[in-house]
Amino acid sequence: MLNSSKIAIAQMKILSGRPDFNLETMLKFINEAKNQNADIIIFPALSITGRTKATMTNTLLKDYASYKKDIINASSGIKVCFNDSGRQNMKLTNFGFDVQVISDNAHFVLGENRNIEQSNIPAFYVNAVGLDDCGKTIYTLDGRSKVLNSDGKVVFQANAYEEGLYCIDLDKVDSMPVINEPNDSEAAQIYNAIHYGVKEFMSQIGMKKIVIGISGGIDSAVDAALYTKILGAENVLLVNMPSVFNSATTRGLSEQLAHNLGCNYMVVPIQESVDHTINQIESTHMTFLTDGSTQQVKLSSFVRENIQARDRSARVLATLAAAFGGGFTCNANKAETTVGYATMYGDSAGVVSALADLWKYQVYELAHYLNDVVYGREVIPQGIIDIVPSAELSTAQNVDEGKGDPLKYPYHDYLLRSFVEYNKLPEDILNYYADDRLEDEIGCERGLVKKYFSTDADFITDLERWWNMFTGIAVAKRIQSPPLIAVSQRPFGSDFKEAQQGSYYTKDYKELKSKLLSK
Repeated sequence: MLNSSKIAIAQMKILSGRPDFNLETMLKFINEAKNQNADIIIFPALSITGRTKATMTNTLLKDYASYKKDIINASSGIKVCFNDSGRQNMKLTNFGFDVQVISDNAHFVLGENRNIEQSNIPAFYVNAVGLDDCGKTIYTLDGRSKVLNSDGKVVFQANAYEEGLYCIDLDKVDSMPVINEPNDSEAAQIYNAIHYGVKEFMSQIGMKKIVIGISGGIDSAVDAALYTKILGAENVLLVNMPSVFNSATTRGLSEQLAHNLGCNYMVVPIQESVDHTINQIESTHMTFLTDGSTQQVKLSSFVRENIQARDRSARVLATLAAAFGGGFTCNANKAETTVGYATMYGDSAGVVSALADLWKYQVYELAHYLNDVVYGREVIPQGIIDIVPSAELSTAQNVDEGKGDPLKYPYHDYLLRSFVEYNKLPEDILNYYADDRLEDEIGCERGLVKKYFSTDADFITDLERWWNMFTGIAVAKRIQSPPLIAVSQRPFGSDFKEAQQGSYYTKDYKELKSKLLSK
C-alpha cells in the first residue's frame, strides 16, 4: 500500500448540534469512498458535533459517544480519520506512508489566505462547508479543501461552498500539475459568502419567504436583489412605505427596482398612522400620581422621525411578514451599525441582517456585481446607485436637494473601520490628523479631510460625535440587533465582544486636543 494508496477527502456539510444529521452524511461518504476503493477517508474537524455554541447536555454528550461507535463500526475495510477537538494537524505514518493532514472547520474571512506549513511530504487540507452559527454572528464554512505536493504547491482544490468526496492517488500527487488558486474579486467573494450564508440560514430556520422594506436607497435595493436570487421572486415581497418626506424620485426608483426583479410589490403609505400616533400621544396628558398634576407630552422633531421608522418595521413589515408567511429583513450596513444610525425597534429590527458586516463602499461594489455579473442586466437602477444616501425622515434629508445622511461615507466608512477592525482610538486618529497623514493611515481618498472639515474644531467635533455613538448608545442597539452574516475579521458579535461602558478618552488625546484648539 506504500505507493498505491488512495486518499478520500470528505468536504462535508456540518450542522452544529445535529450529530444525527452529521452521522448520516459521514456514513454516506464512507460507503462512497469504499466504492471508489479508497484506503483512507479524511473528515473535517468536529464532523460529528459541529462548532456548536449551545450548552452540551448529558443527553447530547451521550449521543456523541454513541455516534462515534457507529463510525468505528462502519470503518471495516477503510481507515477513517476524524476528530472532535477542533483544528488538528497530524501525520499519518501507520499506513505505510507519510502524509500531513490538516483537519479543519474554518469559516470564510474576506481576503484570508490559509497557509499550510509544509514538511517535504504531501499535505491534505480538509475543511467543512455549512454554517458556524454563534447566535449573533453567522459564519460561513467555505470548504476549499486542497492537496499540496511535497514542495508545498497546490495541485488540487475543491470548489467553495460545495459538498463533495474527492479521491486522490497518493503516488500521483507529486506528478500532478500545479494549479492557481481562484483569485476572485472582493465583490465576488462577498456575494458568494452572503448568498450561501443567507440561503443556509433561511433553510435551517425553515423560512422560505421574506419581506423587504425598500426605500429607493442602495442598502434595501441590494438586499432585494440578493434575496430574489436566493429565494426566487415569488417568495419575496418588496414594500415601499412613503411618508410626506419621501420624494417622488425614491418612490419611482423603488417601483422600478421591483419591476426589474419581478417580485411581489406593495405601496403602504404611513403618514396617516404616524399622524395618529403623534396626535394620540400629544393629546393624552401624563399624570404625576404623587400630587395629581398633569403635563402634556410634546414630541420633538427627532422623536417624530423615529416614529416613522418604528411604524414601518414594527407595524407594517412585521404584520406583512406574518401574513406573507416569512420574516422581514434588516437592511443596515456596517457603518450604520457601528454608530447606531438606526432606530431601535424600527429599522434595526429583522430576522437577519445580510449587509451588517459590509461598509457602505462594499455595498456599492456588491450592487455593481449583482448588476454586471449575477443578473447580467441592470436590476438595481443606476438612479439608486447615484442618489445621495438618505433616510428621508425630515426636510433636512431631501434627496432632490442633495441632502442626506449625516455620515459622509467616503470618509466615515474608513474612520469607523479603523475603530472596529484595527482597534484605533481617538488618540491615534488625532495624531494622524495633526501629522497630516490621516487619509493614508485609514485608507480613504486624500483631500477628504479638508473637504469636510474647515477647522481643527470641526474635525474634533466630528471625531468625538462618532466615537461617542460607537461606544455609547450604539452598543445597546447592537446587542439587540438581528444576527448578521460575517465576512470580515472583526464582525460584531462573537469576534467583537463589548459591554455598555460608555466613552473614554486617554490623557494624551485630551492634551493633543487642547493643543490643537488653542492654536
